[in-house]
Amino acid sequence: MHAPWKRWGPYLAERAWGTVREDYSADGNAWDHFSHDQARSRAYRWGEDGIAGISDEQQRLCLALTLWNGADPILKERFFGLTGHQGNHGEDVKEYYFYLDNTPTHSYMKALYKYPQAAFPYATLVAENSRRGFHDDEYELLDTGVFDDDRYWSVEVTYAKADATDIAMRVVATNHGPDAADLHVLPTLWFRNTWAWGDDDLATNSGYQNRITDDEKFEYWFYNDSCTHLDLEVEAIPDAWRTVF
Repeated sequence: MHAPWKRWGPYLAERAWGTVREDYSADGNAWDHFSHDQARSRAYRWGEDGIAGISDEQQRLCLALTLWNGADPILKERFFGLTGHQGNHGEDVKEYYFYLDNTPTHSYMKALYKYPQAAFPYATLVAENSRRGFHDDEYELLDTGVFDDDRYWSVEVTYAKADATDIAMRVVATNHGPDAADLHVLPTLWFRNTWAWGDDDLATNSGYQNRITDDEKFEYWFYNDSCTHLDLEVEAIPDAWRTVF
């Protein structure tokens, strides 16, 4: 029997908001029915999204990168972009990220994200691109000035498998700016919404096991290793959070 090396991989979408599959509007307006602003407080019905994320092949359990620069009004949990109505050339992601490496079995994966230290210019990008016409250039994230003086972080995310289900995640953040700056790094683990379909009995089950509905046993442990070579304080994970059945 072959080891299920492809059970875990980069199956997490870059964007689930503003998609047709999440559109339950009466007029078929997918862009406005589920916006980027709503994504942080609404549960998706058909999938999940995240930054440099992975999941199991059925996307029951997801792991992705979350960041906060201390200046944004929201956590950076997903990529931002313009909807088809907002962009002068249609929908357009306004982020800088790169997929650097991946093996066919996803035994090794690496991605890079560029995160500004100043507040992310969400409103400015929408307003300026909406103002421009079809024959005008697009207003890009770099044009806003948030990367001036190299005041940003390069955040490299690497996944490596010791075996098919033993996966290590490493996050390395590099400050390219001239001054010290705070960055909150929050690797986030969560379950895809299956309870909204009535497949789980929330009244009789406890913990998180009710959110996984599969005949196959689904059991994992999650550990947080201390940061090395850095003057950082890492909050210990409570023992009760370490095991998920």
